[in-house]
Amino acid sequence: MEDKQEVEVIHSWSAPRSLSTSLMYSFSQRDDIEVLDEPLYANFLRVTGAERPYRDEILSNMDSDGNRVVEEMIFGPGEKRYRFCKHIAKQRVPGLSSDLMKKGKHFILIRNPLNILPSFDKVVPPSFLELGLAELVSIYSELSDLGTVPPIIDAEDLQQDPEAVLRGLCEDLDIPFQPAMLKWEAGPKPVDGLWAPWWYKSVHKSTCFKPVKEFPTPLPPSLYDLLEESLPFYNMLRKKTRRTCSVIGPSLHLPPLPVPANDKILVWVGNEIVPRDSAKVSVFDSVVQGGDAVWEGLRVYSGRVFKLDEHLDRLFDSAKALAFVNVPTREEIKKAIFKTLISNGMFENAHIRLTLTRGKKVTSGMSPAFNLYGCTLIVLAEWKPPVYDNTSGVTLVTATTRRNSPNNLDSKIHHNNLLNNILAKVEGNLAKADDAIMLDKDGYVSETNATNIFLVKKGNVLTPHADYCLPGITRATVMELVVKENLVLQEGRISLSEFHTADEVWTTGTMGELTPVIMIDGRVVGNGKVGPITRQVQNAYKNMTAELGVPIPMYTKA
Repeated sequence: MEDKQEVEVIHSWSAPRSLSTSLMYSFSQRDDIEVLDEPLYANFLRVTGAERPYRDEILSNMDSDGNRVVEEMIFGPGEKRYRFCKHIAKQRVPGLSSDLMKKGKHFILIRNPLNILPSFDKVVPPSFLELGLAELVSIYSELSDLGTVPPIIDAEDLQQDPEAVLRGLCEDLDIPFQPAMLKWEAGPKPVDGLWAPWWYKSVHKSTCFKPVKEFPTPLPPSLYDLLEESLPFYNMLRKKTRRTCSVIGPSLHLPPLPVPANDKILVWVGNEIVPRDSAKVSVFDSVVQGGDAVWEGLRVYSGRVFKLDEHLDRLFDSAKALAFVNVPTREEIKKAIFKTLISNGMFENAHIRLTLTRGKKVTSGMSPAFNLYGCTLIVLAEWKPPVYDNTSGVTLVTATTRRNSPNNLDSKIHHNNLLNNILAKVEGNLAKADDAIMLDKDGYVSETNATNIFLVKKGNVLTPHADYCLPGITRATVMELVVKENLVLQEGRISLSEFHTADEVWTTGTMGELTPVIMIDGRVVGNGKVGPITRQVQNAYKNMTAELGVPIPMYTKA
C-alpha cells in the first residue's frame, strides 16, 4: 500500500443527468488520481430529509456528518497526487465548512435542461430545486467572489469533442492531460456510489463519451414550465463556458465591439429594462415575422435629447400609416427613453434606436389580426459617436438598386423593412465606398442608402425633393440652418451628373450628423477637400445641438 500524502482536490460541480458520472469515469482512468462519488450525499439526505429509494442504505453506510466528510474524506491525506470529487450542486447545503469552497480546484459541468428533463424522473420527480441549476449559478458566483473563477464546460461540447474539451479543462486545472481519460471499460465500477443501480444503468453500458444524439427526446408538456424556469440559469452559465476552436469553430468567437463600453448596456424591451444579452423579442413578434415595425434614430447632446418631439411625431405618423393599434402614448415612450438613458448614465455622445413593432402574434402569419398583445417598444441606447468621418469626408458610389416609389412602399413611412436600402448598401460595401447613392425610377438622385444628400453649386445649396426619400428630421434641420445662414436653398429634381460636378456635397442623418462627401463614383467633389459652406453649416448644426433638446430628468452638468 502506498503511503498517505497530502492531495490536491479537484471539485466537479454539476446538476443531475449532466454526464457527471461519465466525467468521473474519465478522471478515474488517470494514474495520478483517486475518485469520490458524491461524498456529501448522506449529509444532504440527513439535512434536507429528502426521500430516495436508497435513503436508508446510504445513511447506514456513508458518513452523514458533512463537515467531517469535508475534513477527513475530501481533504484528508490520500495515496495519489489528486483527488477528484464529484459533487451535485444541490448537495451543498447550509452548515458546511467554508473550506469546501476555499480549498482545492473547482470546475462546473452544465447541460441544457432540455436534454436533462425528459429522463430525469426515472428515480426522482423533477423540480427546480432537484435540478439545481440555480445552485450552480450560486457556486459560480461564490467562487468568483473568492477570486477563483471556475472553468465551465458544457456536456454537449464534451460529447462533440471529448479530447479538445478535456485538454482545455486539464489546462485550466493546471494538470497534465492523459489520453487514458478518453475511454473506460463498460460495467459497474468500484468508485460507484450506492445509488448506482438506480441512476447508472445507461452509463454502465458506455466505454467513452457518446456523441450527441442527432434528434432530441420529446419534452413532456408537463415539464414545459420547469424548462422555462431553468433555461435562464443554464444560459447564464453557458455564456461563460470554456470554448475551444475544435468544438465551436472559429466563426463563433465574439467579435470586438466598435465601442467596448456597449458590452454592458441596458435596453428597454416591451415594458422593462434588461441587460444587453437578454434584450430579445419573441419569435412571434411582427418585426421578426415581416419587418413590421417603425423606428426612429435620436441623439443625446449635453443632457438633452435633440428633436425628440419631432421624432416622436414621425414615429406616430408612421405607426398610423401602418394601422398599428394599442400604441403607447407619447408620455409612456418618453419615460421609457429617459429611464433607459438614466439607467445607463448616458447624457452625452449617445445614440438611441427607438423601435415600435406591431407586437407579438398569437400564431405565425402575416395578418395584423393575429396581433392581440399590443405593440412592442424597444429603446436601444448606445455610446456612439458620429458614424462617418465628418472631418475629412467620405466617398460614395451610385447603386443600381432604385429607391422605392410611393407606388410600391412610401419612403415617408419610417418602417423597419429596409431591404431596399440594404441592397444598395451591399453595393456600396462591395465597391469599398462609405455609402451608396440611390436614384429614383426616373434616374434622379433621391438619397443615399442611409442619409439625405445636399450639394453646393456656385454658392447655392440644393437637395432632392422628398418624393422618393425619407424627409429626414436632420435634413429639415439643416435646411432651416441653410436659410438662417443667408444661403440660397433649392429643392428639386437633381441628376447624378449635377452631383458629379458639384462644388461641395454633404449628407445628413441623425446617426452621422452632417458629413462631407469628397468623391462620388470616382469623381473628386470640388477640390477633394471639405468646402467652406459645408464647414459653415456643420458649425451652425453643432451650435444648435449644444443649445436645443428635451432635457433628461435628473441630469446635472458636471
